[in-house]
Amino acid sequence: MKKKYLVTLMVAGAATFAACNSGDTRRNPGKTYVPDMTYSVAYDAYTKNPVTHDSLTSQKPVEGTIARGHALPDHLTEADTSAYIALQSPFTFNDAGLAEGKRLFNIYCGICHGTQLDGNGPLYASGKFAAMPANLKSGAAYIHMPVGKMYHAIMYGKNMMGSYAAQLDVHQRWAVLAYIKKVQSENGGDAFTMGEGGAAKVGAEAAKPATADTTVAKK
Repeated sequence: MKKKYLVTLMVAGAATFAACNSGDTRRNPGKTYVPDMTYSVAYDAYTKNPVTHDSLTSQKPVEGTIARGHALPDHLTEADTSAYIALQSPFTFNDAGLAEGKRLFNIYCGICHGTQLDGNGPLYASGKFAAMPANLKSGAAYIHMPVGKMYHAIMYGKNMMGSYAAQLDVHQRWAVLAYIKKVQSENGGDAFTMGEGGAAKVGAEAAKPATADTTVAKK
């Protein structure tokens, strides 16, 4: 009987010892099927990458493709000034779209042109600029300026104003211009023609081209 208890005690002790000290067993996760897929190598942006054709991790978008939710890019270049003057908006804007245009204007344009579009923005009011920025609300040179010419200025800059092509995408540029033209129309400018009622209604919804023919101006 004592021998039986002794054997039981030895087995229990061995089991307890094995459970408490299993060596490297618990650190071994076992075998991994296809480890190169489970533990893939991560490459940081702007680093060399042996997988890509040009050895760069950051790749340009596939030519001819458009990111989801983005509008068609402009095909006109900086040299196409005359074509840009004739360029018209491929979008129309409802109240929500105009409100978004105002919001973007105040963020990117108001610092110079002023939130009232009068050219008396914080930078000019603080004395940082020697010359007053364009008065978009009543300035004779701007209140009747073609919207395409304004778009050209946003794309490539004008005089002391730099390009805002990187800050505003295609739809956002037109939203800002729609807001400007709406304010101008209420202050002696040309009739507002970018409001809702056209083939494309843009506001809270995603932007859609009015028609395939009016996405960009034709030369």
